[in-house]
Amino acid sequence: MTKISNSVYDLLKGKFLVQEDSFKNWRFIFFIVALVLLMIASGHSSDKKVMEIAQLNKDIKELRAEFVDTRSISMKMKLESTIKNKVLNYGLKPSENPPQIIKVTAKKVN
Repeated sequence: MTKISNSVYDLLKGKFLVQEDSFKNWRFIFFIVALVLLMIASGHSSDKKVMEIAQLNKDIKELRAEFVDTRSISMKMKLESTIKNKVLNYGLKPSENPPQIIKVTAKKVN
């Protein structure tokens, strides 16, 4: 029991870091710290990308709504009744006689 308590006590005191062959322990500790830093950086990078994707999806929805609104306004402006009302201010009105088709036939000259 004393051997186990001594080994736990030595671990808590940090004797494994100051012994003669402690260089391999320090290398392992630095390796673990580097992995932890890499994992934290990777987590922050993925969080940043998720936030960017969410913002882009929000922008897409806004632009799609603006497109639909603009298209409906354009369709209303193209209606014949809207055009008639706009040109009445200039004194123009629809023709009472329908347009006639003019056919031109050309003869081949040899």
